Amino acid sequence: MKTAIKPAAKKSAVPLSTAAPAPARVPNTLRLADATTALSRVLTFTYPADAVLSRYFRERHVLGPQDRAFVAEAVFGVLRRKELFDHVAPQATPRQLVLLWLARIAGFSSRELTPLCKADEIQWLNATRAQSSSLPLGVEAGLPQWIVDRLRPQHDDDFIRRLGRALQDPAPLDLRVNTIRANRDTVLAGLNAGGIEAAAMPFSPIGIRVKGKPSINRHPLFTSGAMEVQDEGSQLLGYLLAPRRSDLVVDFCAGAGGKTLMIGALMHSQGRVYAFDVSQKRLDKLKPRLKRSGLSNLHPLVIAHENDTKVKRLAGKIDRVLVDAPCSGLGTLRRNPDLKFRQSPQSIAELVVKQAAILNAAARLVKPGGRLVYATCSLLDEENQDIIRAFLDTHPEFKALDCGELLRRQDINLDVGEQLQLWTHIHNTDGFFAAAMERIAS
Repeated sequence: MKTAIKPAAKKSAVPLSTAAPAPARVPNTLRLADATTALSRVLTFTYPADAVLSRYFRERHVLGPQDRAFVAEAVFGVLRRKELFDHVAPQATPRQLVLLWLARIAGFSSRELTPLCKADEIQWLNATRAQSSSLPLGVEAGLPQWIVDRLRPQHDDDFIRRLGRALQDPAPLDLRVNTIRANRDTVLAGLNAGGIEAAAMPFSPIGIRVKGKPSINRHPLFTSGAMEVQDEGSQLLGYLLAPRRSDLVVDFCAGAGGKTLMIGALMHSQGRVYAFDVSQKRLDKLKPRLKRSGLSNLHPLVIAHENDTKVKRLAGKIDRVLVDAPCSGLGTLRRNPDLKFRQSPQSIAELVVKQAAILNAAARLVKPGGRLVYATCSLLDEENQDIIRAFLDTHPEFKALDCGELLRRQDINLDVGEQLQLWTHIHNTDGFFAAAMERIAS
């Protein structure tokens, strides 16, 4: 899913889920210094954390795989627990934040840290441990107060606490089987035979969840196009769209094309799928993935904006339209913990205007009897339910469909109602929202 802050990396430039070696148990002085420098750059929150780290590693090309893994783990670890660290040590420096992560989260003992610390730092670390165990909800949940305030009208404190804690954990590695190239049983057998522990996902019929952080992007099943990296929640959007083989389909905000590729495979490489995006750079990332996939029904198109002439020419002609809207990305905090600091109430207000405009423009493409699916990876009603409510109020030619029923028709038994709402602590996916609508035949 796309977030509104630019410049942003569509996929992580530091792919922790496909990382190579795990960091060594005890960091050395140089690793601590690199983690501190990298974190200080990330904490400006000018650019996405993964992009900042990627640039830092290019500059520090002498760092080996374990060094980079340690730095990335430390930086993302601090971002995940920064509310806690700010509470126990409000004026902590980047170096102190790394030390706090090492001591309180990563489990390093005072004996292990003493050779790395200055004379007063161990004493300072011990003093932070004496802080009261009674913590504000936002600190417990690892969420800024403005996000907590927006969740509270619909959810109790325990729900918010459990959600926030789940979002502090690193995301698992989720894969989607490319059914043009293989089936799930074959891919599972190939992964497990190669020593990669993998299992079928609970919801997606073509999803696989992998344990640990294997180097999937170099695996023969990946390079041959038999599988792609894709969160399970994202995969379910394809089943809500449920394209048929002969359909004309538009992925309105395609980005690097993860869902576009899935849609093309669900159509057995038949029909036609247009991948629209305002970024040529993002669509360029689709090209090697498309080549691996073996699909021939995908057509990437750069558009200037949602009312581009290329869009207007397709008005009333499209069977299925997916609007994977630019959003806050707050449902992806397991992967992008910096987003909770890079978004704000003001950015949400700006996003809501953009989301409504994109949905309205995309709706014009849908022909009578066609389906429109709106989705975000946001946790906030403003970007989700409120957008759909306002859309349906002003577009009587559309009716809401029951997402739970749409999934059950495809043997996906997921306890959701009319709208799809996935929560990380309940479903072990990114936080996703989706609504499906049909244009009433005239």
